Amino acid sequence: MIRALVLTAVLAASSASAQDQVVSAPGAMLRGLDKVNGQTVDVELGKGETAQVFGLDVALGDCRYPVDNPTGDAFAFLTIWEQGAQQALFDGWMIATAPALNALDHNRYDVWVIRCITPSAD
Repeated sequence: MIRALVLTAVLAASSASAQDQVVSAPGAMLRGLDKVNGQTVDVELGKGETAQVFGLDVALGDCRYPVDNPTGDAFAFLTIWEQGAQQALFDGWMIATAPALNALDHNRYDVWVIRCITPSAD
């Protein structure tokens, strides 16, 4: 019974996501927080770029947003590791409207997605 309910939920989500088309953006706007001193910094990253956010290196794999709402919900694929370390602290998708859903787990720093950088209309 439980498997049937889970399967139904997965199929419903799949059909809903098929209707909601997304576009890959050329970059993303991220925000970093130093929890010790309360300092924040906004960082603009292009796809495939890596930037330093306090004591972390953050790489952007992709940023996607809904076709019909470019300023709406953004989700970005990030890889985050401490500077000089080999092991990634975070490697996955972050969602702008639900940063706690899949968040970086670090004792001092926090990083989350603000929005995708959409191509400007000429």
